Amino acid sequence: MLLKLDNPKIFSEIIGIISELVLEVRIKVNKEGMSIIAIDPANVAMISFKLPASAFSQIEIENPEVLGVSLDSLKAVLRRIKIGSVLTITKQENEIKLQIQDKITKEFNLALIDIESEEKEIPSLEFTAKIEMAGSDFAEAIEDCSVVADSCSFISAPDRFMIQAKGSLNSFKSEFSSDELNIQAEDANSKYSLEYLQKMIKATKLTEKLTINFSTNYPLRLDFQTPFIELSFVLAPRVETED
Repeated sequence: MLLKLDNPKIFSEIIGIISELVLEVRIKVNKEGMSIIAIDPANVAMISFKLPASAFSQIEIENPEVLGVSLDSLKAVLRRIKIGSVLTITKQENEIKLQIQDKITKEFNLALIDIESEEKEIPSLEFTAKIEMAGSDFAEAIEDCSVVADSCSFISAPDRFMIQAKGSLNSFKSEFSSDELNIQAEDANSKYSLEYLQKMIKATKLTEKLTINFSTNYPLRLDFQTPFIELSFVLAPRVETED
């Protein structure tokens, strides 16, 4: 197995984002590229990441591989990447070798780990609201919500989309119309954890736009896509029960 990335900085940033939600992952590698599907320890969020074969300047795969890695260890190595660095990943028995080439060549060997987990797939979900908006606007609204509360509500109608948060004393609301956004929605209202959303919005620096899918009291799906990456998050709703 040999994987070569001429621009590994985005890969490094994505691993950093994923590492805030999960500690270890199974990285699948085959002729189609690299993929990760993982669930956070609390079973609240799911992450799906795909890096197609076209993203690699060189990819040599004889047989599909599943690489169990500690994200803390992998992230620490990828932090050594600079602008202009080239990353080459190879597998040698029970470890992977990461070679970083810039002015000098550095080699790191990371032990592979056994990760006991079932095969995971992103669930098939049907949504009543689909919103396409600028990542920077979405990230700003989430940060504004975090000033007043620990959760926020996504509210949609056919011609508008609203993100609001209510704390014990204070509140915040950000409203967007169909003149500003691409809104394909029915009436829907669902609440989500800001702790998780604040980690997920770090992906907004990777793409200009994102797609938001949700329904009433239903999981949220955020999709970030470029020609070379597919990154998605699924977040369980926060449903409040009455005493």
